[in-house]
Amino acid sequence: MKAILTAFVAIAAASSAHAQSLPGGFVYLRDIDPSIIQDIRYATSNNFVGRPLRGYGAGECVVKREVGMRLKAVQQELSGQNLSLKMFDCYRPARASLDMVAWSQNGRETAAERRYNPKISKTELFRLGYIASRSQHSTGAALDLTLVDLKADNSAKYDSSKAYADCTAPVEARAPEGSVDMGTGYDCTDVKGHTAAPSIAPGQRAWRKRLVAAMSRQGFVNYSKEWWHFSLPGAGGAAYDFPIQPRKR
Repeated sequence: MKAILTAFVAIAAASSAHAQSLPGGFVYLRDIDPSIIQDIRYATSNNFVGRPLRGYGAGECVVKREVGMRLKAVQQELSGQNLSLKMFDCYRPARASLDMVAWSQNGRETAAERRYNPKISKTELFRLGYIASRSQHSTGAALDLTLVDLKADNSAKYDSSKAYADCTAPVEARAPEGSVDMGTGYDCTDVKGHTAAPSIAPGQRAWRKRLVAAMSRQGFVNYSKEWWHFSLPGAGGAAYDFPIQPRKR
């Protein structure tokens, strides 16, 4: 979920943190399971804002250790089915949520931004709860992710020069994500993005159910309005604002 209004934020600023220096309890997911695919979209221009968000100094998934260990268990189950998790967002610095709010109120709206919000004006995203100044992601216990079929051709890459169809369009027309067809693209603020949306195809619904089931077996809970968003109850706590730095290899 882009943000959750009920999260409690106690910002622990660490703007000058050294690379790979994380607060206690946080880990780089690559150190837990390097086989999990990562495409941290807010560290790139391939997202609804169209640029890297504040605090994303590296495209790395950072999570609470318990969350990472449970993701590893999910990945182990999926690997026997020639599937993999693909992470879109993990820990999110609190400043990034504020960056989203500022973006929604900047008075401009481009065609590229409309791809993610085909039926909703960006000025309405805050009122409708799609964007808020406080996010559960900032606790390290919330995740945005999808599934990848490792037997499929996932070579298509996002091209910023192309005019893709909006996030509700058929998979062939919308921006490629190198994953299974979940019925909409990631971060799609539309009713088709609701996990149990009746308007998607049976095959797309089956993929969503498969993802929810695999995550549920490790205690993760899906947010009903976003098929990609999961959280681990009890693993959160205070929210943080330390920047995501490159992981030492």
